[in-house]
Amino acid sequence: METWEPLPGSTLDSKVPVNPDPETTTTTRAAVTGAAQDASDDEIVARVLAGDRLSFEVLMRRHNQLLYRAARAILRSDDEAEDVMQHAYLRAFEHLADYQGRARFSTWLTRIAVHEAFARLRRQKRVGQLDDVIEEGENMADRRATPEQRVSDAELRVITEAAIDELPDDFRVVFVLRAVEQMSVADVAESLGVLEDTVKTRYFRARERLRKSILRRMDESTPLAFDFHLSRCDRVVKGVLERLSVSRSC
Repeated sequence: METWEPLPGSTLDSKVPVNPDPETTTTTRAAVTGAAQDASDDEIVARVLAGDRLSFEVLMRRHNQLLYRAARAILRSDDEAEDVMQHAYLRAFEHLADYQGRARFSTWLTRIAVHEAFARLRRQKRVGQLDDVIEEGENMADRRATPEQRVSDAELRVITEAAIDELPDDFRVVFVLRAVEQMSVADVAESLGVLEDTVKTRYFRARERLRKSILRRMDESTPLAFDFHLSRCDRVVKGVLERLSVSRSC
């Protein structure tokens, strides 16, 4: 028989079931999340709001890479990006009823993560003036293979990520969302709370800074940048579910 307890640290008045049998809980969760795989984001949101909290895992796994890339573009730290993701998911869960569907769910979710990442950056007093313009080829020459050597895919990926990390903060987050995550100008503008013209300008300038060193091969390597591995995916999901008091076995 199930017992009930409130969500720890949550402002929600509702409660979640605590099942003493982990095997039963795992089986139930697998059945619920499996059935939701083909549903749209809005359909899953409706299920969660109706009480099917286990389906929230589908939303997390569906958007983990997007949120990771957005947070990391701002913080330039894998660990801090993961932490921001968990906080963003918890905030989104508690305010899910506020989602009205006026923007895509992924955009609404990204904006929460972006705000959390920038807030963390301000708290850590890491926000400063934009970096100086990177000189042509500067800081990249020692990472490139010699002209006689063929640059491997792994080396190119390292170069790409290093070059993106060197971009000024405002340019970097726009570039990652547009080029790496391939979000539309409108969605990026909505996520960051800026004008679409601002997004276009920052993206153009970011590309110009990268063009001389790696742009010739960036189109191939960009989709691989900051890949969100399954182990990281499981870790973030596990952390959120634990904080929501939903039992989980990995």
